[in-house]
Amino acid sequence: MYPEHPGHAPAERAVEVHHPTPITPAAVTPVPLIPVQPHGVPTVASVVLPDGRVVTGYAIEPAKAEPVATKPPVSRAAVNVALGGVGFLAVCGGLILLTSFIAALTAFITQLIILAAVIFGGWLAVQIFSASGHQGGTTVNIRKATFKRNHFHG
Repeated sequence: MYPEHPGHAPAERAVEVHHPTPITPAAVTPVPLIPVQPHGVPTVASVVLPDGRVVTGYAIEPAKAEPVATKPPVSRAAVNVALGGVGFLAVCGGLILLTSFIAALTAFITQLIILAAVIFGGWLAVQIFSASGHQGGTTVNIRKATFKRNHFHG
């Protein structure tokens, strides 16, 4: 490697020997090596360099990254919970509207019944208290005798 100095003989030089101290790794469990067979025998490629040399070797294909499954921006569970909440609120709102509709319908039917009672009662009162077609009063026939308002006609 280096030229030796001419004034020193090889026996005169002191020899120092350095022994490396191994670094023990922290408790690392060895990973078993599993031999992997190639999928097929790769083709041998030869390339001619500009200076005329020929380089022969295996063609190395670039490593292809596995396609990553695209995740939706929001998890499906969150979407399902949100849709369930919206549906629940819609049902509750519909039930509130339904109860309001039933209350309004009940009030309407009650008012129709009261109106019919008032009209029928008024008609009945008119029938009872109005003068029927007779000018002088009520005519009652008892045993072929006709009474007309406190007057006996034989």
